[in-house]
Amino acid sequence: MLTDSPGIHHVTAIVGDPQANVEFHVGVLGLRLVKRTVNYENMLAYHLYYGNRTAEPGTVLTCFPYPNDVPARLGKPQWESVGFAVPPGSLDFWAEHLDDHDVECSGPVERFDERLLRFTDPADTRIELVETDSPVDPWTDGAVPADHAIRGVHGVTALSANPYATAGMLDTLGFDMVGEEHEPADDGGDGDAADAGSDATRVRYRADGDHATVVDVLDRPADYGREGIGTVQHVAVRVESVDELYEWHSLFRERDFDVSRVRDRNYFHSLYVREPGGVLFELATETPGLTVDEDIETLGESLVLPDWFEEDRELIESQLPPLSVPGLD
Repeated sequence: MLTDSPGIHHVTAIVGDPQANVEFHVGVLGLRLVKRTVNYENMLAYHLYYGNRTAEPGTVLTCFPYPNDVPARLGKPQWESVGFAVPPGSLDFWAEHLDDHDVECSGPVERFDERLLRFTDPADTRIELVETDSPVDPWTDGAVPADHAIRGVHGVTALSANPYATAGMLDTLGFDMVGEEHEPADDGGDGDAADAGSDATRVRYRADGDHATVVDVLDRPADYGREGIGTVQHVAVRVESVDELYEWHSLFRERDFDVSRVRDRNYFHSLYVREPGGVLFELATETPGLTVDEDIETLGESLVLPDWFEEDRELIESQLPPLSVPGLD
């Protein structure tokens, strides 16, 4: 039996230099590096996970570092940005903190009665910090004081080639439409060509969970984008079980969606589906979780590999660049 998703499981971005990625997300954003492993489709490339202390679903951003990839071109159909939850009243701290690290940000701006800052990481991935209450415990041993620290993912924004189709996908997954706002051209103040001269309608959808529940869909004229460094490649939503994944697979096949087989990702099982609006979703189980092969206290401190790559460890380690983690090395 299919059940409504309680919200986002993780968000995955394509980035450039892995060391710059670690230094920014750990040393500036104050997240915890909770897993250093490899891309299961390319064992000679890192797959880095960031989250809170226990790496719980809904707190995790994962990154594929591809230093030789082309820069992304923002456009449709893509995930436009990822937003992190920060405590109410913390944006003044964050504006000063980002400025201290030479990170330009715009805002605060208000959206759906929430205040937020916008900026980009070293790969030009669009990131937002959104003031909101969250039940999630932050990583308290990082670069940001606990009173202001990120509480996990707040939500994501989709720039769809067919907003109505993407809305239908969200409805199928159990997200409810909760609001709609007009958004003027050049919102965010970054002058990106995907924004220039085009007003937008932003429609908000929310899952019935307690964190990482927001998906916004932009209805805005935009050129088609190009995947590369700076792209939010996909967003994963939580599902209950592997059995339910197979039911979702059957449903998507019946609807002629572009859907993958169910895959074992070691820390969860998942499938990928590109809905008719062109946006790539993943559906992922919450178990067994990112602590299945490491103790909580030592998460992210060493390279971990799935069993099927273990015999190639020497080769893999010889090809991956060393990483220095702020506060750890």
